[in-house]
Amino acid sequence: MKKEQKIVVGKTIKKKFLIAMGSGLLALGLLFSIFGFTGSAFAVPLGGIGDFYVEFDRLQGTQFQLLPHVGETGTSDAEPMVRNKMDTAKITNLHIYKDLKLPTGNWVRFHVQANETTIKGLIHDARFIDADFDFSELAIKETNTSDFLKNWGQSATSINITNAKIVTDYLFQSMVSLGGAKISVEKIDQPDITNQ
Repeated sequence: MKKEQKIVVGKTIKKKFLIAMGSGLLALGLLFSIFGFTGSAFAVPLGGIGDFYVEFDRLQGTQFQLLPHVGETGTSDAEPMVRNKMDTAKITNLHIYKDLKLPTGNWVRFHVQANETTIKGLIHDARFIDADFDFSELAIKETNTSDFLKNWGQSATSINITNAKIVTDYLFQSMVSLGGAKISVEKIDQPDITNQ
């Protein structure tokens, strides 16, 4: 009679995982420390990590464009979204957060908060927006084409957004300055499920 062998397909070595996670958080901390010393960062993309949330009290933007977009999320390769573009944006009380599930099954939330934020060259893909809008010189244009991405769009010379909560999967800034930035991590019972 042959003895049965156990085959281990994969396992997480807690010590190596904690070292890798600690190294990653240290590198992230160093990046944000450089932020703190200079007050600015250039060409900052944030995407490919699934949904994250953006909240703020007020955004004042110039040369606004809203375009249809199909993008990748944490659970899908192609989801319909809206792509927002602005030449400049000034944001009051910005709060960006991301919920992550640890291998232990517990949840943590990473926070980035800033009192005053200035952005140049903003590109932002959103699946859900809950906010109040005020546009200057709003124009909506439709084009006779079968290409979904070029079929329609809207633009405005300026935009004011207040009391916003946005579910997003991609965020890019050519230059960003975070005034009074705070970065923190907290344990949470369950993730935010806005528009899930």
